[in-house]
Amino acid sequence: MPQPPRAARRPHAITRHGDVRDDPYYWLMDRTDPEVLSVLRAENDFLAESLADLADVRERIYDEIRQRIDETDISVPVRRGAWWYFERTREGLDYPLTCRVPAGDADEPPAVDAHAAIPGEVVLLDENHEAEGHEFYAVGVLEVSPDDRWLAVASDTEGAEHHRLTFRALLGQDPVDEQVDDVYYGATWSGDSRVFFYTRVDASMRPHQLWRHTLGTDPRDDVLVFEEGDPQFSLTVGRSRDNEVIVVVSSSSTTTEVRWLPALDPTAEPEVFEPRRTGIEYALEHVVDAHGRRYWLKLTNEGATDFRVLVRDASEATWRELIAHRPGTRIDGVEAFAGTLVLAERLEGSEAVRIIPLGEDPWEGDLLARSWLVEGPEQPSTIGLGANPNYVTPSLRVGLTSLVTPYLIGDVDLATRAIVVRKQQRVRGGYDPTHYATGRLWVDASDGQRIPVSWVARRELLEDRDGQLRPRVPGPLLLYGYGSYEISIDPGFSSIRLSLLDRGVIFAIAHVRGGGEMGRAWYEMGRLAQKPTTFSDFVTVARHLVAAGWTDPPRLAARGGSAGGLLMGAVMNEAPELWRAVVAEVPFVDVLTTMLDPTLPLTIGEWEEWGDPDADPRAYRTIRSYSPYDNIRGRESDGTARPYPRLLATGGLNDSRVGFWEPAKWVQALRASGADVEAYLKTEMGAGHGGPSGRYDAWRDEALVTAFVLDSIAPASLGLAGASVPDRQGDGGGSDDDR
Repeated sequence: MPQPPRAARRPHAITRHGDVRDDPYYWLMDRTDPEVLSVLRAENDFLAESLADLADVRERIYDEIRQRIDETDISVPVRRGAWWYFERTREGLDYPLTCRVPAGDADEPPAVDAHAAIPGEVVLLDENHEAEGHEFYAVGVLEVSPDDRWLAVASDTEGAEHHRLTFRALLGQDPVDEQVDDVYYGATWSGDSRVFFYTRVDASMRPHQLWRHTLGTDPRDDVLVFEEGDPQFSLTVGRSRDNEVIVVVSSSSTTTEVRWLPALDPTAEPEVFEPRRTGIEYALEHVVDAHGRRYWLKLTNEGATDFRVLVRDASEATWRELIAHRPGTRIDGVEAFAGTLVLAERLEGSEAVRIIPLGEDPWEGDLLARSWLVEGPEQPSTIGLGANPNYVTPSLRVGLTSLVTPYLIGDVDLATRAIVVRKQQRVRGGYDPTHYATGRLWVDASDGQRIPVSWVARRELLEDRDGQLRPRVPGPLLLYGYGSYEISIDPGFSSIRLSLLDRGVIFAIAHVRGGGEMGRAWYEMGRLAQKPTTFSDFVTVARHLVAAGWTDPPRLAARGGSAGGLLMGAVMNEAPELWRAVVAEVPFVDVLTTMLDPTLPLTIGEWEEWGDPDADPRAYRTIRSYSPYDNIRGRESDGTARPYPRLLATGGLNDSRVGFWEPAKWVQALRASGADVEAYLKTEMGAGHGGPSGRYDAWRDEALVTAFVLDSIAPASLGLAGASVPDRQGDGGGSDDDR
């Protein structure tokens, strides 16, 4: 058997608040050190050698993934102005092609063919061509100007999320040779298509500057429009759907301040809409009614934990409440269209879309009373807004899915409420949703809160017990979790997951506190001093699944990434006996060291999420108590090696969010602790936080994770092929879901 790499231990004391920690692997943070790179390559070699016996299984699963997906495919066209926009993918190519075709007088999307061009079709951007010569390629900004004549493209060729911005001529006008470096994601055109606004980051990867570029000028003459001086606040910029205003948002985790300027007067000074007040968040929508009257809509948490919606005339200062606070029903967003408001809500832990028709006097009467919800498939399901760029529209694009329902794209007729299905993800080789079942469990935490758990499994593994589907016998189960930043992990279909399900593995999502599934209070109960609740929730769910006969520890695996990787590390320390295996992708496991270093990317801006352990001794103690790297216990009280679950961790050398050194240090510390642990680390040497950029490499990564999980909790299934793969005729349309 190959021996795991052992990095040198070099004493490094870190002292705060009278506490001294020795971090012997601190030196692994230096990506320019050849010895560090040697350790990472040795880890990659160790993983490849140790899991070599899974090579055939990984290749079989990779083939299954490819066989289920329409590699040559086309998305549903989206109307914006005088054009229909869509994407194509082609078999053998890693990246999509962005295309458009003239709309003419057609209100319906054009008939599309994945294998043939549409008359008049133009390729705006072929990412495969752009990616030539680069190990990594990702588009961070892709914006067509309002007059349809220009395309702004900002791309990253390292995975570090620093983009190069260029401008492409689309309608035969003279091209421009204007290139802007170090551009971040937030960007938009002015209303007159002359000016492009973009953001830049500081040394800590915080978008802090808004810049203005005028087409036809030297980028060296670009104008710094605004700089956000508070290191806890980040900037983004956008244009209202009615093309009337440019909105510049400064936000921290808990506070918002918005500036705005007329979209047709891009050199105007941005005006503060409402000055920031600690703890008050708000978002704006600009509305022009049928009579040309202008209004502001405001979504805010002021006096409303789960947010409310207000309105005022643009020329007045007095707000009027439109949608009152409804505790437990979180309003995630409000979208304005001509004659229609749309709310993105969370109901009983699920994403939902509420449509509100507006009358002649749009703000009169009870808006909720005349509203209606877009109906989805079985529960739990996920219903969200799709691409809806036009202010005046007779229909609304939505997406619907569940853990058993392939992603469906539909247009909701705002007059009749009927949904016209434009496309549904096709699973090649045959997929019958009736062979699977999904549901939701509610698990009681020790403080009385009920934790939602979404699950999916092959139907033949289940039986009906008192009206509830339950496994006939305990079996292998993969439990997924995240639980941070008020981010919700909503249940959705994945054809990739079928390679697990069809081998008898149950998949479940624990919607733990710290996420946003159950509203703002759910988030507040899992952040700062309450952060350990996130971890205890996940352990509570796992213990319930064992006690209720869903699984048992030798057949239970857990998976999470980034902040979900922190969750994985914490529950490994808290209850190592519960898990046979853990997959921790780009895991945030060295929390205390990172949050003590304000020079690292994102640290200062995240003090509102985790606390500032440098300034606050209580925050220090809290983070110290759960930081996975600092809480490894390798020996039991009797001196025997403490058994830890089998671990697969990943990292990215160019990761600007979670440093590659965090999983590297963690894996080394686990091995050196004296624990009984089998730990592997895979580092992408040319990519960042999101892993490899090409879809084929991404599928190979998924094949590795799937094979590792199966080998750990369902080894008897390794010789089996996925049940959905044999050549049976599928139906429905394709989807981008699994790319």
